[in-house]
Amino acid sequence: MSENKLPRIIHSKAAPQHIAIIMDGNNRWAKQRRLPALAGHKAGVDSVREVISGCMEAGVEVLTLFAFSSENWRRPALEVRGLMELFRLALDREVKKLLRNNIRLRIIGDCSRFSVDLQRRIAAAEEATSVCTGLQLNIAANYGGQWDIVQAARQLAEACVGGELQPEQIDEQLFDRYTSLSDLPKPDLCIRTGGEKRISNFLIWQFAYTEFYFTDLYWPDFGKEALSAALQDYCARERRFGRTSEQLEEVKGV
Repeated sequence: MSENKLPRIIHSKAAPQHIAIIMDGNNRWAKQRRLPALAGHKAGVDSVREVISGCMEAGVEVLTLFAFSSENWRRPALEVRGLMELFRLALDREVKKLLRNNIRLRIIGDCSRFSVDLQRRIAAAEEATSVCTGLQLNIAANYGGQWDIVQAARQLAEACVGGELQPEQIDEQLFDRYTSLSDLPKPDLCIRTGGEKRISNFLIWQFAYTEFYFTDLYWPDFGKEALSAALQDYCARERRFGRTSEQLEEVKGV
């Protein structure tokens, strides 16, 4: 992990438990430097290490990174092959560091499309870090929010057909149990780098009350200082969850 210390941020109950990040801008970062696209993705790995370190210093409990969407298969074949190789290398090289830093790894998404070898490495990395009790690191790979909702609906439908459930039993709480990351706090903050202002099919169900922070920085340029700015911005917000400001003040006063 990075040796640079995170600039001082607000440590309070208002700080996010769960941060989700759409890591955008690797290709454009590389293009600006007249480098191949894969060079941007490799540079982005350094930002991943930096942000993981920053989240640990800030007391964040869960970090979810959008690494490869279900739509990213449409990219040039050479880039996709390079991304899969980079993913494989990262799994091999980073597991010892994760263990050393007490970080638990989970991969979310439809892993069935990955090679058998990559699926095996994913399972091994998850198993190796399952004993860790610190930061929960989730990597969304071949993940799509619509896929997530559909797979949850399919499991519920199968339960109804099998007589385990009645349709009228299905509510938001039950549906939620079948979605990805249902055992973890919902994302408090989503950061998107690269200047775009959309969620790109990421954690659609989970983002119901998530705060969003957009930055023009490309992902390889996003480090601890940028993370600190995002956290400061988040901590200055009032999260009402459907209540009024007055109601929140009453709750604080109890």
